[in-house]
Amino acid sequence: VQLQASGGGLVQAGGSLRLSCAASGSIFSINTMGWYRQAPGKERELVAVITSGGSTNYADSVKARFTISRDNAKNTVYLQMNSLKPEDTAVYYCNADMSTTGWYWGQGTQVTVSS
Repeated sequence: VQLQASGGGLVQAGGSLRLSCAASGSIFSINTMGWYRQAPGKERELVAVITSGGSTNYADSVKARFTISRDNAKNTVYLQMNSLKPEDTAVYYCNADMSTTGWYWGQGTQVTVSS
């Protein structure tokens, strides 16, 4: 199983980006999928998660600005990021809980927000 993240880049404060993360390989079903981020010198932190049924949970710092969604037919999770702030700058990682083989992480995608 592999998770391939994409969509990061450089954006000005107030701008938007959409991250995607596609799972491939031997997949029976996927439970929770999520996005985490790690800024330089800081620990990795939860950004948002979504269950197979569509329930979501967000870090307080991104509520009302970020939206997580998923396409179960494509085994893909998305993160729409609006009103970006310089403090959102980090490497963003996706992860997924495969029902038969456990948790997997994607390779990370850099998001840089300039002021």
